[in-house]
Amino acid sequence: MIDLRRVPDLWRRCDVTVRDFPLALLLTVLSLLPEFQGDGTQISELPSRPYGLLAVLVISLECLPLTVRRRWPAAALVLVSLGFALDQLYGFYAVGGISLPIALISAGAHLERHRRITAIILSAAYVPLMVALNLLGANESLPDIVAFYVALALSWGIGSWLRSTRAAETERRIHVAEATRTAERTRIARELHDVVTHHVTAMVVQAEAARYLTGAPDRLDATLSAVTDTGRRAITDLRHLLDLLNPDHHADIRAPSVGDLHTLVEQTRLAGQPVEFIQEGEPAESAGSAEFVTYRVVQESLTNALKYAHGSQTVVHVRYGQKEISVQVTTDGSGSRAGSPGGSGRGLAGLRERVDALGGEFRADRQADGGFAVRASIPAGSPS
Repeated sequence: MIDLRRVPDLWRRCDVTVRDFPLALLLTVLSLLPEFQGDGTQISELPSRPYGLLAVLVISLECLPLTVRRRWPAAALVLVSLGFALDQLYGFYAVGGISLPIALISAGAHLERHRRITAIILSAAYVPLMVALNLLGANESLPDIVAFYVALALSWGIGSWLRSTRAAETERRIHVAEATRTAERTRIARELHDVVTHHVTAMVVQAEAARYLTGAPDRLDATLSAVTDTGRRAITDLRHLLDLLNPDHHADIRAPSVGDLHTLVEQTRLAGQPVEFIQEGEPAESAGSAEFVTYRVVQESLTNALKYAHGSQTVVHVRYGQKEISVQVTTDGSGSRAGSPGGSGRGLAGLRERVDALGGEFRADRQADGGFAVRASIPAGSPS
């Protein structure tokens, strides 16, 4: 049994000629019904003629080409125009005469090549048609001839407007898709930077420190164990990030939040960075994305402390208010950056973008004593 809910979708998947055929057939059938014979467009005062085989052929030529009005708009327009001209010359005046403005609209909307030449040829063909009708005794006035031509030109203009509107919409969708791809690439790059840089920096600093501990086996073993643990955490976080980026992954994935700050601080201490952690207040129940951004601000700040001020006293101060979370991470500038990897500047720029996206404030300044301070005010209650 056919699911009726799928019918519209199946219809849209049909070839365009299949979808245009019903209109062409409907106009043909209506034109041949006795009730509608002679009730179509009449641009002259010539008497109407009874229908016969010739009328059937002319009406078919006038209506059936609409089947290909979107596939081959030029061919459809030429055939329909020829059928319309014969319809007027023989005096059938079929309802199918409405096919001409439909064909003109379709050609204006879908014809891609030789549009100007097509319009000129059709306009030129209009003149001999009017001459032929007047020779047969139509006696049409010039204003009537011009008015009908303007109506036909308006049909073409409507099609051209539809074409330009469709092109503009296509261009808009392309820009939106490109902007979406760019934003997604930026998001992925930012997440990779935040996740990888922190762990790799810690591993590099720990490995560098291990070079000077060959004479202290216990400390060397502890340092190498810390490198191993950091590497395992890096792999775990990378897998977690890949799950977040995988659209087919439907498991409940928890993003890092302020509740993970103690673990983050402890990991940084194990990498050899003295860190004092101060926390005031409690996170709001609906902190949303503010918690995630807070975590990233602290993470990147500690990463930079390891890179550029290894061994410096670092203070992380997080205060939870009713409407915002305030973060301040400072280093005293007494440490060393020997052996630390260089930076690209993406980290702080990424933090500023994250905080700005939530309507917060972000500052990163070098201090008079040579240290560095990162400050952020992040509105709480932002949706996840």
